[in-house]
Amino acid sequence: MHVYSDPASERHVNHLAGVEAPERFPAALAGVEGAERGGASVRWCRCEPAEEEALAAVHDPAYLDHLREISAAGGGYLSLDTAVGENSWEAASLASGAACSAVESALAGETAFAIARPPGHHAGRDYGMGFCLTNHAAVAAGHALSKGLGQVAILDWDVHHGNGTQHIFYRNKRVLYLSSHQSPFYPGTGRADEVGEGEGRGFTANVPLPAGSGEDVYAAVFAGVFGPVLREFGPELILVSAGFDAHAEDLLGGMALGSGAFGRFAAMITHLCGEVGAPPPAFVLEGGYNLGALTESVEATIRGVEEEPPNWEHTGGVKPVERSREALAPFWRSLR
Repeated sequence: MHVYSDPASERHVNHLAGVEAPERFPAALAGVEGAERGGASVRWCRCEPAEEEALAAVHDPAYLDHLREISAAGGGYLSLDTAVGENSWEAASLASGAACSAVESALAGETAFAIARPPGHHAGRDYGMGFCLTNHAAVAAGHALSKGLGQVAILDWDVHHGNGTQHIFYRNKRVLYLSSHQSPFYPGTGRADEVGEGEGRGFTANVPLPAGSGEDVYAAVFAGVFGPVLREFGPELILVSAGFDAHAEDLLGGMALGSGAFGRFAAMITHLCGEVGAPPPAFVLEGGYNLGALTESVEATIRGVEEEPPNWEHTGGVKPVERSREALAPFWRSLR
C-alpha cells in the first residue's frame, strides 16, 4: 500500500473544534506503522499540493481564493465549528493533493491511503463546515475523471453524512456517491430519498442508520445496497471516504463498530474492485476522534486490503437497508 502524508497536516489548528486536533495526524500514522510492523506492505510517499485545476474542478474559485486569503491573513472562520489558521490552506491543499496522489497509485495498480487532515467530506462547492475546508475525495474524483475515466464511485463510511460530496456531485451521473451514516445526526442531510437530481438522479445512494448500529447492520448495508449498486454501476475507480468515527469509542459518534470492522469493510471493497475490473481502491482519511480507536482502525483498514472478505449476503429484514433499496430500485435493477 502507498501511504501519502505530509507534516503540514499537524500544523492546521481549528480553534473551534478541540476534537479535530493536530494529534489526530500522528495517531493515524501510528496505525500505518502498526500495520507495517504486522507484516503489511507499506510504501511511504510524499505528496504535493493539489493543482489549482483539480481544486477548481469541484470548488468555486472565489471560495478557494477566500480560503487562501483568510489563511494568509492569519486566520478566520467559515462556520460555527470550522476555523482557519495561518497553516490551514497549506494543510488542506496538501491533503487534497495526497488524495490525488492516492488516485494515481490506484490507477497504477497499487492500493493507496491519503493520511491527512483536516477532513474534507463536509466541504461543498463554495463552503466549508464540519471541520472541512476542501473536499479531498471530491477533488480526487474530479482528478480521476480528468485522467480519462468514465465513471468513479465514492463510498463514504464516516459516521456523518458527507453533505459536501453529495452537493458537489448531486447532478453528476459520472460519480456515484454512496454513504452509510448515523441519522438523525449532524449535518442533517442524507435521507434515503436524496437520490440525485437531473442527470445525476439515481447516482446518490444514502443509507441512514440509527444510533447504536453495529457490524451486523453495516454488513446488511454492504450486501443489500453498496455491493449490488457498485457491481451494476461498474466504476473504473472506487474512492473511500474512510472516517472512523462510527467506532464504538468515538467522541462524536454513536455507533457500535469495533476497529476490526473497518478491516472487513476494506476487504469487501478491495474484493469488489476485482469483481468489477476496477483497480485497487484509494482511501482518504475523514473523521475519527478517539485517538486510540483511530490508530487501531487505520491499522485494521490497511491489514484488511490483504485479507479475504467476509461472506455477507442480503437476507432482508434490516429496515433502513430496505428503505434505501426501495428508494433506489427505480434506478438499479439489482435492487428490484
